[in-house]
Amino acid sequence: MKKTTGTDRSVTQNWRPATRAVRAGTWRSEHGETSEALFLTSGYTYDDAATVAARFAGDAEGMTYSRLQNPTVAMCEERIAVLEGAEACRMQATGMAAMTTALLCQLSAGDHIVGARAAFGSCRWLLDNLLPRFGIETSVVDGRDLAAWEAAIRPNTKVFFFETPANPTMDIVDLEAICALAKAHGITTVVDNAFATAALQRPLEWGADVVAYSATKLMEGQGRVLAGAVCGSQQWIDEVLLPFQRNTGPNCSPFNAWVVLKGLETLDLRARRQSANALALAKSIESRVPVMLHPGLPSHPQHDIAKKQMDDFGPIFSFVLDSRAQAHAVLDALQLVDISNNIGDSKSLMCHPASTTHANMGEEARAEMGISEGMLRINVGLEDRADVIEDLDQALKKAGL
Repeated sequence: MKKTTGTDRSVTQNWRPATRAVRAGTWRSEHGETSEALFLTSGYTYDDAATVAARFAGDAEGMTYSRLQNPTVAMCEERIAVLEGAEACRMQATGMAAMTTALLCQLSAGDHIVGARAAFGSCRWLLDNLLPRFGIETSVVDGRDLAAWEAAIRPNTKVFFFETPANPTMDIVDLEAICALAKAHGITTVVDNAFATAALQRPLEWGADVVAYSATKLMEGQGRVLAGAVCGSQQWIDEVLLPFQRNTGPNCSPFNAWVVLKGLETLDLRARRQSANALALAKSIESRVPVMLHPGLPSHPQHDIAKKQMDDFGPIFSFVLDSRAQAHAVLDALQLVDISNNIGDSKSLMCHPASTTHANMGEEARAEMGISEGMLRINVGLEDRADVIEDLDQALKKAGL
């Protein structure tokens, strides 16, 4: 296959984000296809023994095995890296495979990690349950509090791990401040950027070392496949992440990578339209709900930080009602918006985190994270915003709001 200018960084670095999302990381075979080719193969053949030996030794470029390289996956990795402004990217089977790989590839027994307490339930499970099983010490702090991060640092602290905006509390972590603190102490920052993607926020520009994704969400955008991605420097990817991935195998399938490639082509359009729709919906109901959690509204405690580090505020926000019964009543009254725990989809979706995404954490842990029984999280899609506003309006009325 020949690589087009879509993989030449001297060219792509001058492109704007929407162009990168459509064109970056494009390889073409001798057939000159316009749509990226889908390579469903587990292995590769070689012209001679010397060629395969050179490839396995790392002395020659080329594919060896699809647990390590695949042309379709590689195209998607290049596109994500260019969008992120990263030197390199490696795709994973799922978003949680990406988070797990990004942490375990660099942590060993006796190391210490500090994580933000507000996080997706499975990410907190890594901190609270998985890492301690392997002798890795963990601490959780209020991600919004710089002093708390600093106070949690120990001589053996190796990683800061957080998401911003946080799921589902919409806490905003000051990327510039936290990443600067980490660098001053030789600590690697791993940022989960799934709620925003590179279309709306690029943590590397604010000093982050590693950015991890559930590409299942806004990157893919239509709820079709699972995928994850980890971005960082070429050295970190090659020397720290790749040995772990090569030998443990949390790889993304070529088909799923191809679907994500197609999703990336419309990412900029979707992210900005969905952001506008979400903000309009949040404004329409803010006065009717006890607590509104949308970083694009002046009422959000970290609104100014969000404005500084985000190009737009994303399709997802949360709001809090008085009880679980009231929250469930709103869900049950929905006619257009679907009840679903997915996010980033082009369809509007709503869920009750306390009984879905964070159900296995227990009431005490949820309270510590700021997830109340009355919280609802919504992903606002690409429908006409007036229809979504009308649907939520009638659902709130039926719930007595």
